[in-house]
Amino acid sequence: MWNNFKEKYIGSRDFYRHIIFLALPMIGQNAVTSFVSLLDNFMVGRLGTDQMTGVAIVNQLMFVFQICVFGAVSGAGIFGTQYYGKGDYKGQKHAFRFKVYASMIIAALGILVFGFCSSPLIKLYLTDADKTGNIYKALEFGNDYAAVIIIGLIPFALCQAYVSSIRETGHTLIPMIASSVAVFVNLVLDIILIFGYLGLPKLGVVGAAIATVIARYIECIIVVVWTHRHKKINQYIIGAYKSLKINTKLLKDIFIMGTPLMLNEVLWSIGMTTVVQQYSVRGQGVVAALSISTTISNIFNIVYIQLGSCLAIVVGQQLGAGKIKKAKDTVNKMLFFSVMCCVIIGIIMILTGGLFPRIYNTESYVKQLASEFIAISALVMPFCAYAHCTYFALRSGGKTIITFIFDSLFTWVIMIPCAFILARYTNIAIEAVFFIVQFTEIIKVIIGYFMIRSEVWIQNIVE
Repeated sequence: MWNNFKEKYIGSRDFYRHIIFLALPMIGQNAVTSFVSLLDNFMVGRLGTDQMTGVAIVNQLMFVFQICVFGAVSGAGIFGTQYYGKGDYKGQKHAFRFKVYASMIIAALGILVFGFCSSPLIKLYLTDADKTGNIYKALEFGNDYAAVIIIGLIPFALCQAYVSSIRETGHTLIPMIASSVAVFVNLVLDIILIFGYLGLPKLGVVGAAIATVIARYIECIIVVVWTHRHKKINQYIIGAYKSLKINTKLLKDIFIMGTPLMLNEVLWSIGMTTVVQQYSVRGQGVVAALSISTTISNIFNIVYIQLGSCLAIVVGQQLGAGKIKKAKDTVNKMLFFSVMCCVIIGIIMILTGGLFPRIYNTESYVKQLASEFIAISALVMPFCAYAHCTYFALRSGGKTIITFIFDSLFTWVIMIPCAFILARYTNIAIEAVFFIVQFTEIIKVIIGYFMIRSEVWIQNIVE
């Protein structure tokens, strides 16, 4: 029995060496980004609850934009990964062109939306139900932050198009280096601009936004320059801009498979933002506590998030090369590895997570609430890890309609109604509401288990 279990779920040294080689740079990149995001959040939090709430709401809305970009590049990325596994660099080039076009269109739409509709969107999250902070000041700080942050949407979007293609080739170190340089610049500029050091004025939330925008331009420049200077590694970039044409059949296939994926990412991100909006009816203190807990949780979540991305790369290449049996074996081992990692990380998070809210300059109620949110997030983490890897296994085989049902439909049919009813029409404490909504993830895990077992995800889409 043990031998069968070991053979199915536990990989060899070479297997883990390959996975770790791919995953560590991505984990490192996200770790640095999340850590600086923590410091950024902390520094804004030192200014006060109103500033932290305003910035947190804008960042929650920006999350929707970022996921839209990820969705756009991911649709073409399914093909790009399998083309690379097949050795078809021309096909990968056409997939890259699609990513550039799609990401730039989304960036333009994002600038229009945030440029003209930031106030009404921010107001959706502001209530004074718990008498914490000043909602009018929070709105003012949010608008100030949004007015600057939209300048960085174009470099962010273009950078994702390049990073996605670089990762398809298995070169995950360069995006990590670019991100590390950018976040270091962001951190230094945060300290100088937020608090007014080196003779500069104290800019507060505007300073935080300026630092973020400059960092995004630096990251984009590093990634783009490296790609074009290493054409032997990135063969898809050779002649990428000599023509604007995309292969008609590929374009059609990307729209057929990529549209459900992009819609999924858009609806999922809007859905998660809507869940937060349901929590926000309980007061500004809840929004501030969620901002703290989300920032802390993101640091711990990076392991399973990047293991999911790693699964998509490895399994996508194997499917593209026609190695079906190997792809099935990889999925089983990656699911087990990811869940076990998150059991350990969840324990560490429970033991240490409550320390972080203490460093914020906010009410004791907000600190206590944030600590409880962090503990709940730690408990649900192994379930999230399994569902996340399941999602990427389905996606790697091009089963984008199924991923749409698995991800977005679940969010809108289960999570949002649950949060809506519990937050608005019951007197249950917000901690209990958060717990119940988070643990609906178990339903997703059960569905994901049967989807993986059915092998519905196994498909070579570039054959």
